[in-house]
Amino acid sequence: MININAIHKSFGDVEVLKGVSLTVAKGEVVCLIGPSGSGKSTVLRCINGLESYDQGSITINDRQVDVVSKDINDLRTQVGMVFQRFNLFPHRTVVENVMEGPIFVKNEPRETAHANAIALLEKVGLGDKVEAYPQQLSGGQQQRVAIARALAMQPEAILFDEPTSALDPELVGDVLTVMRDLANEGMTMVVVTHEMGFAKEVADRVCFLYGGQIVESGDAHTLLTQPSHERTQDFLRRVLNH
Repeated sequence: MININAIHKSFGDVEVLKGVSLTVAKGEVVCLIGPSGSGKSTVLRCINGLESYDQGSITINDRQVDVVSKDINDLRTQVGMVFQRFNLFPHRTVVENVMEGPIFVKNEPRETAHANAIALLEKVGLGDKVEAYPQQLSGGQQQRVAIARALAMQPEAILFDEPTSALDPELVGDVLTVMRDLANEGMTMVVVTHEMGFAKEVADRVCFLYGGQIVESGDAHTLLTQPSHERTQDFLRRVLNH
């Protein structure tokens, strides 16, 4: 479904991605792990056209991702994104945040968008918060609203960029539970994460990035318990002993 072929990306003189290739099948959960600055978030931003790439190609369902293309917005509706920081509209209620995309991007009737938004908020455990404003919610609740907002567009895949890293530890579990449920329902997901337990349990595949390249990838359980590359071994040793 998502096909990344030898993409390169530089910011000024710094080459951040050095020929990354990755395919993600429909219904697959792929976790990207690696140290800060290894290019993980840049890969996600290139997939849904938030960032251009310099060389190589990315296709979603055989359609080329091109930032300047007129159908880039259409592609973005197929691939949702959940960020580290929740990016909710502070002046809109929770339900309005979730309705926004379907109404303004997909021209969905307001009544339909509202009913769907309520159902999605119930799905992520926030049925009692529909009229609250973002600042009245905890970080974990705001992140679950952000997931509901991504789901409201009925995407074929969702990209998660370290969705729990800005949260207090006791709030992480609720967000991971929602993501786990989505994976069990067959949602295609690419997840940048430092949550190794989650990756081991939920991912079909894990890719370890280092220095702008995928150094090692494979079955989640095998890679996380018996990594073959010394860079992966070193990284996991540091993370798991943290």
